[in-house]
Amino acid sequence: MTSRNLAVEVDLAARIVRWQQAFGRNDLPWQNTRDPYRVWLSEIMLQQTQVATVLDYFPRFLARFPDVASLAAAPLDDVLGLWSGLGYYSRARNLHACALDVVRLHGGAFPQTAQLLQTLPGIGRSTAAAVASLCFGERVAILDGNVKRVLTRVLGFDADLSVAANERWLWDEASRVLPARDLQRAMPRYTQGVMDLGATVCTARKPACGACPVAELCVAFGQELPERYPVKTRKIKRSAQSIWLLWAQARDGSVWLDKRPTPGVWAGLYCLPLFDSREALEAAVTTRYRKHLEDVPAFTHVLTHKDLYLHPVKVQIPTGAKQDIDGAWMSPDEWLRLGLPAPVRKLLAEVARGSD
Repeated sequence: MTSRNLAVEVDLAARIVRWQQAFGRNDLPWQNTRDPYRVWLSEIMLQQTQVATVLDYFPRFLARFPDVASLAAAPLDDVLGLWSGLGYYSRARNLHACALDVVRLHGGAFPQTAQLLQTLPGIGRSTAAAVASLCFGERVAILDGNVKRVLTRVLGFDADLSVAANERWLWDEASRVLPARDLQRAMPRYTQGVMDLGATVCTARKPACGACPVAELCVAFGQELPERYPVKTRKIKRSAQSIWLLWAQARDGSVWLDKRPTPGVWAGLYCLPLFDSREALEAAVTTRYRKHLEDVPAFTHVLTHKDLYLHPVKVQIPTGAKQDIDGAWMSPDEWLRLGLPAPVRKLLAEVARGSD
């Protein structure tokens, strides 16, 4: 890493605070509030999810669960049902578990320090810092993907972030450049500002350096090499898995669904029964219905680290027919409210349309 730039230590935070107030994002529904419930909910939803997608889910969640107590009181299936389509369903399970702990252990009030917030399910160091700084003005650094990009470029931090020790070093640097005065005002602005800067100006490709409030301080800008940062050499290894889905459907539009075990793919969600091969699927179907199995065109569903090659196999079975596999018949009115994997919900949408 290049030598420390004293101007960065003195001026970086002040520039970001001023820029955020004038040019940052100030109209998102989870902004302009110090309600830790809303901030926490948005932070969890925004993990690996685009703002445009969260804008659709956030108000519906608040309408159904307006506060942490109502979320804690709800069945997990209701939470997963409302989350369906957002992906990364462990976030929804942790969301519910966290709400329960806030109510049971903290009297329904979120802890006001990042250290205590990290003791709650699903809240890591950066999320805890976001809630503590945005809501309570604590002087603590966040370090999500956008912030890593901003700080590594400004500081010329070229250490490999795939090495844990180097990421800890960047945490130290992120803490060093935080505002030092008027924290109740400055910390929320700075935290929001550094996130906004990474999301809208200091983008991964073709950053708008001409619009950046800290370009004069930025090592990467001076080098004319912004896209060199951040440095992370270790690549995530992708895997692939083929899965056959038994799509058993009754004439009234009901489908046979099973709740997935935890851990595993789509843990805790309701799903068409899954099999590792077509032969295993066929063996699970009552003999008299096997000749009616119909292969639906296969498709690929992309997860973060894995490609799923999905092979639906459809069969019509009376709802009264006994099944030798776990699960139950669910009508469209029932499964619409359940947490379903996105590709399964898309398939079943055909059932709902056909029953209209």
